[in-house]
Amino acid sequence: MTVQRLLDASGRSDVPVVDAADGLRPALNLCRARSAVVVKTAPGAGPAELGRGLSGWRRTLVVSDADELSTVDPADAVVKRWTAPTAVLCLADTELRPGTEGWALSDDAFAHRDGHVTSSEVRALVLARLAARPGVLVWDVNAGSGAVAIECARLGAAVLAVEPDPVQCVRIIANASAHQVDVRVVESELRTDDLPKPDAVFVGGGSLADVRASASVGAQRVVLTTASVDRIVPARDALRDAGYDVDGCQLTAARLVDEGFAAAAPVTVLWGTKK
Repeated sequence: MTVQRLLDASGRSDVPVVDAADGLRPALNLCRARSAVVVKTAPGAGPAELGRGLSGWRRTLVVSDADELSTVDPADAVVKRWTAPTAVLCLADTELRPGTEGWALSDDAFAHRDGHVTSSEVRALVLARLAARPGVLVWDVNAGSGAVAIECARLGAAVLAVEPDPVQCVRIIANASAHQVDVRVVESELRTDDLPKPDAVFVGGGSLADVRASASVGAQRVVLTTASVDRIVPARDALRDAGYDVDGCQLTAARLVDEGFAAAAPVTVLWGTKK
């Protein structure tokens, strides 16, 4: 009855119901990615824990507590005294409707600066290696225009984009809005201690320091791209030193144009999988 009341309160169709007894992190990541989610609470996975994990995401929580419904924001859920909460309805401020027209979208599907966007050919391999899906959290480090971040969100993952350039941060927000997905944007250099632990990390053309920092957080998968040959071996070694099995390839795409084919500069993709 409690869950049905919350489903009715959502006012939205196709609301997933997740049991936090199966793990707080997957439940949190669904709440970070979806417009509406009902979470059945469990010891150590109640409104306070959900509220704490949703810091930085614009969400409203409707909590069923002792057969009463309370509406709070995540910060208030952390400090409020709860009696016997059984379920939480997590609502986004806006309706999120990830597209269904496939993945590795055209570069033109994203606003970007002077062609600085991870190409669709490279993005296809990156997305495959990140294994973005519902219930996981992906970091996009040096996110640029946010193409990888947004594609991961379209596949159902919760996504956090780290980008120090404020102009690029505006682009990420605009691109995410255009594709009707939620991407949390952190306007700063990478500071791993301030962020929720990811399941997968993408480092786009970042420094070796960013690769090492990303490898240190214990994500199951770390994927990076670089156009610099000099960075390949140090990046591979950084992943290996952090306990990852490492593989990779160099991609060169030649796109069809009126005159035939136009070749792009080669890009190396490395990926590490936790042993």
